[in-house]
Order: sequence, then C-alpha cells, then structure tokens
Amino acid sequence: MLKVCIIGSSGHYGYVMERASEKSDDFYIAATADGPEKSETDYINMLEKEKPDIAVVNPYLCYNAKVSLDCLRHGINVFSEKPAATTLNDLTELKKAYTKSGKIYSSMMALRFAPGFIAAKEFADAGRIGEIRLVHAQKSYKLGFRGDMYRDNKLYGGTIPWVGSHAVDWIYYFTAKRFLNVLAAQSSIANRGHGGLEMTAACSFVMEDEIIATASIDYLRPSEAKTHGDDRIRIAGTSGIVEVRSGEAFAVDGAGERKLPNTKEMHIFDEFIKAVKGEKNELPKAEDAFYVTEICLKARLSAETGEMIKI
Repeated sequence: MLKVCIIGSSGHYGYVMERASEKSDDFYIAATADGPEKSETDYINMLEKEKPDIAVVNPYLCYNAKVSLDCLRHGINVFSEKPAATTLNDLTELKKAYTKSGKIYSSMMALRFAPGFIAAKEFADAGRIGEIRLVHAQKSYKLGFRGDMYRDNKLYGGTIPWVGSHAVDWIYYFTAKRFLNVLAAQSSIANRGHGGLEMTAACSFVMEDEIIATASIDYLRPSEAKTHGDDRIRIAGTSGIVEVRSGEAFAVDGAGERKLPNTKEMHIFDEFIKAVKGEKNELPKAEDAFYVTEICLKARLSAETGEMIKI
C-alpha cells in the first residue's frame, strides 16, 4: 500500500481526500505538515521521518516548485498543485530535479477528466470536426473572500498561472500543437480590496499550423450562481464544432446539432496512483505540466509588459 503525505493546505488536496476511502486498498494518508509559508522545517522533517511514496504538494503557490524539488530530491513521487512554478527560474530548476529523480510528477490538472471534456476530446480525436482551426477557453470563478496568499502576487503568482493554467492546458490538450506567441492583458480593478489580485485576464495565442486560440479568465461569477465555476471550451474545425458548457459536451457537424453522451468517468489521482504503481494510465505527463506552466508565465509577462511574447 502506498504511503501519502500532504504538505500545505492552500490547494486542491481534496482530490486526494475524496479518494482516500474508495481507494483505501491502494494508499493511505500517513501524515500532514505545513508548507514553507508557516515552517521551513516541518515538511522536511516529515519527509525524512515518514519516507512516503507520494507527496501531495499544495503550499502557497509561490512555493510549489521549491517543495516539489525537495520531494523529488528525497526520492518521492509528487502530486503538485498548479502552476508547477511561479517563476521561469524555479521552473528550470524543477525540470532539472525531475529529470534526475526518475520519479512520477504530475500537477493537478484535474479538469481534463471532467466527463464533458472527455466526451468532447473523444469527438474531436475521432476527426468529427475536421482540422482544428480555432479554440476558445473560458474560466470564470466566484471571488468570495480570498486569504492573504491571493492578495500578494509574490505569494500567489497571478491569476493567469493559477486559474488560466486550466484553460491553457485544455487548449494544448485538444490541439496537441505548440504555442508560438502570446499577447495578454490583465486587470485588478474591482477586486473588492483583494490587494494585487487580478480579477480579469485574456490571452491570445498563435499556435503551430496557424491555429488561433484565446482564453478568458475572471473572478466575476456572481455569488448567486449555482456553481462556483463556469468552465467552457469551444473547438472549431473545418467540418464541425464541439463545445463544453455547463459540464456537458455539445457538437454540430454534418449530422446536425446534439448533446454528446458521457462515455466514461476518470479521476486524476486514480491515474496518478496507477502511474506510481507502473500500471497503464492516462495521467498527464510531467512535461505537459511544465510546458503549460511556461506558457502561463510568458502570458503573465505579456500582460505585465503589454508586449507580445514569442515562445
């Protein structure tokens, strides 16, 4: 049985907790510790004492890379909150540590595994929309009340890397094409006293084969909305369009318009466990997480400078 330790509580460690009872034959949670934002030694002591198989990394976002690097150097597989890093220098060091480690690394890009996204991906991969030419992804969240991490961008890393990483991941996932350049903008206006937190952002990408992709990101979802988030993607091809909205996939092609049936259910931590055990899995590759992080950090740079950034 795999031993799991959790570091910090600022991210989506719930992905692990919600599987703990159902997958109790595969893993157990042995211990938890604060991230570096509270203690520079607690989590290191825990790693050295417990020697876990898996570390769940979710401290303040600025420490994701540092904690992941420490875990990899201790020979521990890493399931990390995204983004993988909040600076390009930290990302470079993390990639080096991962390459040397021989361990499994994944960031928490769990929304790839939502049933609607799986159905849409299968439809697009089957060639039903033809050649992909245009993609738009949307991430919209309720703001609510956010703690200290979100108010200081040195700790938070920015809304584009945090929220926008899902949108960038979807674009890359559906197209399987590289990004060539990005022009982005962001604003912290109307953030209800949340320091430097960016409330709105938009990114425009040119990809290989002249695919155009855009992403809009905001914390403007009204508190009265039924769900916390409004995740959408629209993939337009030469012979059809497939969209995900309200958790469902919809398509229009030569056969007309229709809702697509959900074909299977998956969970990212189940796939991570399979990967650690050496079993067949559909876990996003570490290289995907690092690449998506790079794109987000360069999009953030574009938004900060007002300049198009080549990738």
